[in-house]
Amino acid sequence: MAPPEYEAKKRRVRSDYGYHQVHQTRWFDNDMYAHLNNTVYTALFDTIANAYLIEHCGMNPFSVNNPTPKSQSGGSAVSVGTDQIGLIVSTHADFFASVAFPDILEVGLRVAKLTSSTVTWEIGVFRKGEENVKMVGTYTHVFVLRETMRVGKGGMEAPVRQGLEKILSGPDSKL
Repeated sequence: MAPPEYEAKKRRVRSDYGYHQVHQTRWFDNDMYAHLNNTVYTALFDTIANAYLIEHCGMNPFSVNNPTPKSQSGGSAVSVGTDQIGLIVSTHADFFASVAFPDILEVGLRVAKLTSSTVTWEIGVFRKGEENVKMVGTYTHVFVLRETMRVGKGGMEAPVRQGLEKILSGPDSKL
């Protein structure tokens, strides 16, 4: 018998996730078994989580090499949270059904757990037009000071935390 958490993940729907992206699979995403290679799922995790951090939390991963990046509108982008970086400390995936090229994927993101210095993301992968989730993964970042690679005294920076709280999945998820 599967654990209750597994069964709950298997019942996820798009509306369980507060942030979404669409991804077109590519020919070389398939593995020798004709389904999406596991490394592609990891890339999806990384892409959606970092896009959210950039778009909604003010993170600027390029600030070290380009301190004043241009926004898409041509002006300077506001750079918040550049004293910290998020390091991956844990990943996990539960697979319920296969996807493969040429599927178009709809990927959902939510914050499953938020502590003073960590965020555990939950990512749901759906095939476009289908309601059943194909995979649910978790991905944990710990926010550390860029210079020391250690957690700062105040935990994650306030703008980052505020952005993460917008897609926090429930009141019991915050510590």
